[in-house]
Amino acid sequence: MAYLAYVFFHEPGDDQGGDRLVISVYGVSQDSFRKNLYAPFEAECGCTLVVETGNSAERLSKLAARKNNPEVDLAVFSDFDALAALRRGLLDPIDVSRLSNYNKLYEFARDPIGGHMAVGYTVYATGIVYRTDKVAISSWRDLWSPSLKDRLVLPTLTSSGGPLLLQMLERAAGGSDPTFAGALAQVAANKRSVVTFFERSANLVQLFQQGEAWAAVTGRYNLPLLLRLNMPIAWASPSEGDAGGRNVLVLIKGSRRRALALRFLDKWLSTEVQTAMALDLVDSPANREATLPPNVASLLTYGPEMIERMNFIAPAVVLDHRAAWTKAWNETIAR
Repeated sequence: MAYLAYVFFHEPGDDQGGDRLVISVYGVSQDSFRKNLYAPFEAECGCTLVVETGNSAERLSKLAARKNNPEVDLAVFSDFDALAALRRGLLDPIDVSRLSNYNKLYEFARDPIGGHMAVGYTVYATGIVYRTDKVAISSWRDLWSPSLKDRLVLPTLTSSGGPLLLQMLERAAGGSDPTFAGALAQVAANKRSVVTFFERSANLVQLFQQGEAWAAVTGRYNLPLLLRLNMPIAWASPSEGDAGGRNVLVLIKGSRRRALALRFLDKWLSTEVQTAMALDLVDSPANREATLPPNVASLLTYGPEMIERMNFIAPAVVLDHRAAWTKAWNETIAR
């Protein structure tokens, strides 16, 4: 089966490189990925998947160190980390004409960093969760309401939600400055109202559980954890919408198993796999044809209405301004 797949996808420069495929991924939810994606793909291709896990910085560094003799064939990153990999010459373009599931994707997932160098496989909203019995929220400006003094939790800048928080504060103030100077000034002026700037989801859940937090800015993937607390917690619908984040699939430059990597990538985008991962509450689907029951859909970033509410930050904006944001954050907020 691996040989037949190789022949079907053959193109100049392809080398089967053995009947194994090496992928580099985040370490979370690997049991679900094994069940819904890895094992079914191995059964179909007659090949073996080698899975390397780690955070983005570790995996990017390893790819760069092996640039001239790559071990990894396919990797997953946030859209801005994928652009960082592209700028370091680590990626090959994806021939989307070979992907049977490409046209099933939402538009935001089809070419997120340009040049068909990545394909989005999941999306997540970052927004505001709040105690409905304590406060009302209809705008991102409401984060600075006096009623939330000493009851507000925000993501730290180094987390995935940090830049998205700044983006929405800037938007709520009517600005569009990519330096986020106005948003940074807002956070600095109100930092004494913030209980903490959190890095880990576990910290967020604990703060709500102990009654220290009444509102927080977080990814929607944390909503199921918070709802388990059996508190009156809801996802806000601010007038400015939510921030949007994407994780993407990329092909590693110099891979000798490009054909098999393309086949695996296409499998990941399939309606079957996208639906299964969503039902396990792991990833919100980028595939428009994934259909979820209401009790699952309500916990995920799902459906045209929610997708239309999201505001995506251009990956280049993150890379080009992150150092300046960090400097300003450390000087005016972290100290």
